[in-house]
Amino acid sequence: MNETRRRGLNASTLKIMAMVCMLLDHLWATVIPGNLWMTCVGRIAFPIFAFQAAEGYYKTKDLKAYAKRLFLWAVIAEIPFNLMAGGSVFYPFHQNVLWTLLLGLWVIHAFDQLRKYPTPKQYMAVIGVVFAALLLSIIGFTDYSAAGVLTVAAFGLLRGHKPEKVGQIVAMWYVNCVMLKGQFIPIGSFELQIQSFALLALIPIWLYDGRKGLSGKGWKWFSYAFYPVHMLLIGGLARLIG
Repeated sequence: MNETRRRGLNASTLKIMAMVCMLLDHLWATVIPGNLWMTCVGRIAFPIFAFQAAEGYYKTKDLKAYAKRLFLWAVIAEIPFNLMAGGSVFYPFHQNVLWTLLLGLWVIHAFDQLRKYPTPKQYMAVIGVVFAALLLSIIGFTDYSAAGVLTVAAFGLLRGHKPEKVGQIVAMWYVNCVMLKGQFIPIGSFELQIQSFALLALIPIWLYDGRKGLSGKGWKWFSYAFYPVHMLLIGGLARLIG
């Protein structure tokens, strides 16, 4: 009875929520413009994916295989992303978000190594990795850029530290309301940053109970393939109606 009450959202439920939010955002940006509520909801997607990437770092049994899998799907997703974002196979001005997640995991790994080996050499290595990851995200035009890398890193570095939730609120506020501030929407006599809706992602993240949820190869392939496939379909639809 008590165990049932403690249950919240599992990992697959979180991922499905993020997928739906991402789909709405991408549809708003391409084939259904003008519906601001769609991109407001869409802001919730990336923080959840960033959180799950950080969780995956600590829960995977094979970090190299996990990183290689992300790298492979980042390569696969590049052309669908280019078609959706730029309307062409080659679009060097914006790269898909999986590259951002990979750079964030690189930063987490550097700090993880520092905990194990707190030597001057390792401190220098961490500084170098953080600088390189942020620089690559900026000059490579990865989705969410340096702010995205910091989001992944924040979720990983705050994990298990008290007060974790306060740290997450501060980090999410800084990344989304300071680094990524942009378009505003009027609400009565106030104006609200659209990017601030990303902070709502903390609610389902805090409801996450550590359970895996759906498993098996079918779900695993679907959860990875959804990203490039839905962009490929949206890119094609945008060209048809454009």
